[in-house]
Amino acid sequence: MRLRQIWWQTLTVVNQQNPSKFIELLMLLLAFVLAGIWFFHQAQWPYLVLCASYIVGVAASILVGESLAPSTTARQTSAAFAFLLAVLFAFFSIGHLMVSTGSY
Repeated sequence: MRLRQIWWQTLTVVNQQNPSKFIELLMLLLAFVLAGIWFFHQAQWPYLVLCASYIVGVAASILVGESLAPSTTARQTSAAFAFLLAVLFAFFSIGHLMVSTGSY
């Protein structure tokens, strides 16, 4: 019980200090969960589409946040943005390959 209280307090403090980063982290977590579900059940295209929309949303949130209040970690932010787009394109290319070969 005590561990759950500590975890909840930590989550609350992180959410209060930087809510946009918390939402971005939550969206990324959901995107990876959906990508995992899609990977094991490849006939379920809605999982891939929802995963891609979460990734695009996180990337857009990062870009808007950086344009409004540039941080000192601009290089890390641009690298994270590039990584998210690469993951998005990788999922769609794998999906296209699976459909074109008929192995889904």
